[in-house]
Amino acid sequence: MITKKIFDRVLIEPAVSGADKLYIVSGYATSAMAFHHLSILQNEYETDIQVRLIVGMCPNDGLSISNHRGFQQLARDEFPGNFECSYIMKPPSVHSKVYAWFKDDLPICGFAGSANYTQNAFHSLQHEALSDCKAEDVFAYFKSLSGDTIYCTHNEAENFILLYNDRYYARKEKYYEESVRHKNEIPSYLYGLSSVKTSLLTRKGTVGERSGLNWGQRPGRDPNQAYIGLSSEIYRTDFFPKRTIHFTVLTDDNKVLICTRAQDNAKAIHTPHRNSDIGEYFRRRLGVPSGDAVNLEDLIKYGRADVDFYKIDNETYFMDFSVS
Repeated sequence: MITKKIFDRVLIEPAVSGADKLYIVSGYATSAMAFHHLSILQNEYETDIQVRLIVGMCPNDGLSISNHRGFQQLARDEFPGNFECSYIMKPPSVHSKVYAWFKDDLPICGFAGSANYTQNAFHSLQHEALSDCKAEDVFAYFKSLSGDTIYCTHNEAENFILLYNDRYYARKEKYYEESVRHKNEIPSYLYGLSSVKTSLLTRKGTVGERSGLNWGQRPGRDPNQAYIGLSSEIYRTDFFPKRTIHFTVLTDDNKVLICTRAQDNAKAIHTPHRNSDIGEYFRRRLGVPSGDAVNLEDLIKYGRADVDFYKIDNETYFMDFSVS
């Protein structure tokens, strides 16, 4: 039974040894985990694998909008041809967690146990156990469920799967008086979520010429490259995951960014697949042409120079850059 280093032993070592396709049935899964897994295999181990994922508990619990859109983004844009995801769309739900590796359609190894395809499960945030099993048995099980699934990229996926708004997820069951609501002046759907506010400006109150939103404004870089800096009061806490963990950010205008922390002391947030994604996002919000530098006047005209992050869970955050 595997209880230690399960990420390496179950999700990395078979690929490094030559396996090239992974079939997964998991009751719960996150797009941040899929991105994390595929990015490590491609960037650190230079392996080109295919992941085929079935998410099983959708009929009972639905699926968060951020994960649905994240899965679509991975399948269409980030890892086309290397990642496919489908959802069980009718009862009974599937609570299983099984993994099967193949090489050139030949079974290599399989695993079954308690670990969902999430970073919470595979990075020692909770105790999990997986045991060896036959890859061909897992694949047969995978195929037996396929007829009850719909691909995340299917035009009608949202008609068959109950999608819930992340802004309601993980809320504390708590009622607030109207006076408190007026005092806080935040939308009611964010009540009960821990939050931090981080500035988009330097300590001098300016927009960095070659940092922050303008990180790419230097020769040889994509001029849209950017990051969100974190103050020591934030990066020294456990509000955000540690540097090696990827997380999904749902924005107030319903976009999805897959992020991680970067730089010394993990004092910045960026979009690791393309550092320009986050810079393009803010330029669009601010009305700044793609590739142009962001100036203080752009933020003043927009109406704010900071963002609020709300923690939904260890892999999902809500970012508010809205203005009244």
